[in-house]
Formats: sequence, C-alpha cells, structure tokens
Amino acid sequence: MSFNYTIYDVTVTPITPLHIGSGKLLLNEYDYALSGKYTWRIDENAWLAAQNADDPKLIETLSRTPPAQLLRADDFKSDSPFFRYRLAGKPRATGPGAQLQEVIKTVSDEAFLPGSSLKGAIRTALAWRGWQEKNAQPDSRNLGRNRKFAGQQLERDIMGGDPNHDLLRALHVGDSSPAGKNRFIVLNAQVITRGSLGSPIELEAIQPDTPFKLTIKVDDQLFGQWAKEHRLRLGGNQSWLQNLAGTIQQHTAQRLQAELNWYANRPGAEQTAGFYRQLLAAKLPANACLLQIGWGTGWEGKTFGSHLQANARFMEQIINDFRLAKGRRERGDPFPKSRRVTVSVVKDKQGRTQQRPAVPLGWALMEMKERK
Repeated sequence: MSFNYTIYDVTVTPITPLHIGSGKLLLNEYDYALSGKYTWRIDENAWLAAQNADDPKLIETLSRTPPAQLLRADDFKSDSPFFRYRLAGKPRATGPGAQLQEVIKTVSDEAFLPGSSLKGAIRTALAWRGWQEKNAQPDSRNLGRNRKFAGQQLERDIMGGDPNHDLLRALHVGDSSPAGKNRFIVLNAQVITRGSLGSPIELEAIQPDTPFKLTIKVDDQLFGQWAKEHRLRLGGNQSWLQNLAGTIQQHTAQRLQAELNWYANRPGAEQTAGFYRQLLAAKLPANACLLQIGWGTGWEGKTFGSHLQANARFMEQIINDFRLAKGRRERGDPFPKSRRVTVSVVKDKQGRTQQRPAVPLGWALMEMKERK
C-alpha cells in the first residue's frame, strides 16, 4: 500500500487560558511553594540530592517536614536547581496541602498541545455536522447503559461502525512542538450557575497567545483506488476533512451563540457575554476556525449538544436515566446548568469586593496551511 497524504501545517493559538489536565493533584509545600509573585514547582529529587544524607538528624527532619518549609529565601531564583519551573501568579488557597491541578507537559516540563486533545475536539465538531446532514433523530433505543459511552452507537451511525471504518482513521493529528517552560500561569477558576458561584478550583494553565505548531495529515489513500479494491468504506463524509476548518466553524458558531445566550441571562456576567459577542463577530479566513479544547468545554463540547436538546422529551429522559444533573433540578430546567470560567475580582459602588465571571477556558484559533 502506497501512502498519499494531504498535509497541513497548523498553528493553534489559545485565546483564553488552556488547561488539559495530567490527572495529578499537586500539594502546596510538598509539590510547590509560594514566593513573590510566583508559584514554584519543587524538584524534590534535586533538592534531596543536595542535602547531607549522612546526617541522621537531617534525615529525620526531612522525613517529617514539607520540602517548602526547608527552602531558604535565596533559593527562590529563576536559575535555581531546586525548581522544575515556575508559574506566574499564585493560588487563592495558600494553606499547607492546598491543591493545584497539574497541566499536562512534555517530559522536559514544557508546554505542548496533545494531538489527542485536538483530535477529540475536531471529532465532536464533525459528528455534530454529520448529525445535521443525516437529519438524525435521538432514539433512546440506541443508547448504551454506561453513561460515559451512552452515545457511542449514535456516533458510530455517523462516523463509522468500528475503528477500521471510522472517518477519523483518515485523520492524523500530531502533538505540537514544545512551547517552552515560561508559558505557565496559575488559574483561579470556578464553576458557576445562573445564580451563584461554586467552590474555587485552582489550576495550572497555559497562558493565552501561546502558539502551538503541529501537523495534521489526511490519508487520501483511504478514499481512493486502494480503498475500492479492498472494499473499504469509511463513515462520515470525505468533504468534512477536505474543508476541515469550515466544518469545525459551523459547529463553533452554534456553540458560541448558545454560550452567549446563557451568559447574557446571567447577572454579573457582562464580561463573559461580551467575549462571546466578539468571537461571534470575528471574520475568519477559510483556512481558520475557532474551537474549544480541554477543561472547561463542558457537556456540550463533548456531545451532540444542541441536536439532543432539540428534543426536550429525550433530554429529560437521558438526564434522568443517566443522572446527569447534580443537585436539585426541576423538570424542564436548562441543562447543563453550570459553566467553568475564570473569575475576576471587582468592587461594587459600596466598595465591597465581589467575584465576577471573566472568560471561559480553552478557546483557541486554529489556522491551517496546506503543504505543497
């Protein structure tokens, strides 16, 4: 089999802070320390290697004392060997054992964008477009029992019945090149509803305007003569891949409008609503699109979203059957009822400090250039 690819050089630039979690929780004074305007990620191995391992008293002290408490003030410098990297900003929670959710990094602790995360966002957009083209209708008989994979059959009907026949077999999305260690920030986020702010969530994040360079390949051979000879037919529509940015942007436009509607009806969320108005008004070239990646995308960023919500009866059934709603909910209430956002601190007319929703997470601009 010979290979025939359409290759795109791609730049993905976050517009808002980006968090793709590693799954690890970092603990204050054990994994990181706070000093000045920065959060410092401790290199415990390097720090321990610099200690006198022959001193029994020191060994006893090390075993019962968090590393951060044994660091000296003059250790906190950018070229110190005792830190893996530092992040701009500090978490709100500063007590011993406070938690910070780690962002995924390279083995050298550099920021990067995993191809799997980008491909997942692309898949959601293509499946949404496929549903629209097929004029599909939600049917509870096609749902699985496990809520994580409940919509798998619906997706297979659009994208292909198994991995060998899935449309995205033809789409190869590479990891980005590393973007350095100086792109990390501490992000203070919260889950919000229409009427309240939830508990604070502290995150490592990649700061906006960090360009990620990567390659996307479309395997044209899987749509050509070789595929015919081997009776291989992929699901979906090849044209979605040929106009990838435009296909994604159709899904994005619907999501932007839905998010604007939600925030426009949320008191105190004027800044967030204004952000979505700006994105909706953006005029993008044909080779570019907006999409949301990583933590903060929410339920609509990972499912058929608006297509499912168009059938109110079906939505109520799956919310109930799969216990999707948290807390008290009346039949017919909007779903999902919450969003994940960064927050800003403002003062009201009486001088009281208040927290307001600021910008959502993970929105990025993807620009594609076909390689000749």
